[in-house]
Amino acid sequence: MCGLAGFTGFKGLSREPEAVARAMADAIRHRGPDDGGTWIDAEAEVALAHRRLSIVDLSPTGHQPMASASGRHVIVFNGEIYNHRELRALLDEEGRAPGWQGTSDTEVLLEAAEAWGLRRALERAVGMFALALFDRQRRQLFLARDRLGEKPLYYGRVGGSFAFASELKALTRHPGWLGELDRDAIALYMRTGNVPAPASVYRGIRKLAPGTLVALDIATGNETVETY
Repeated sequence: MCGLAGFTGFKGLSREPEAVARAMADAIRHRGPDDGGTWIDAEAEVALAHRRLSIVDLSPTGHQPMASASGRHVIVFNGEIYNHRELRALLDEEGRAPGWQGTSDTEVLLEAAEAWGLRRALERAVGMFALALFDRQRRQLFLARDRLGEKPLYYGRVGGSFAFASELKALTRHPGWLGELDRDAIALYMRTGNVPAPASVYRGIRKLAPGTLVALDIATGNETVETY
């Protein structure tokens, strides 16, 4: 288990973006006590943060946020890709592999997304996961969740930012957090004992549905949501 968090849009923040990202990740430190990190693109106004539980690759080469070999893509990832060795071998066979830095499944998925595009990489991947991937060239942020929804991911507008995290408590560390309860979602919980995706108990905050990919255009703020 690991934890991820982040946001786009720095205007109106009462604290430095890195401090906000770190605070969001620290709120879910229990998900990843082994390591943590933040990554900031000040020009694009994107902040990524991660808490790591080391499982597949115990070395520092599995540190996140992780940048691709070209530097174009940056990822924060929670979960496990069961067929990462097969995907790695396929990239090698196609001549599309970088000089591998380590043995983590995160690195394999990251380079697969760069080689094939994120949707194609997700279609080929077998595992349980939630992730955020930033394309620095196209200035697009992607959120994705595994097919069965084993790993959680929440997202929505918080103040002037688009924010996301593995758990709701991480979103509360953003300075723009208001925490308005969604009465309809609470009513659903009282009737069924569950708040189904895409709802959450907070207004404006959504739970990413299983097998779903969200793309956010940083320049326009437009979102697209699709299943893969």
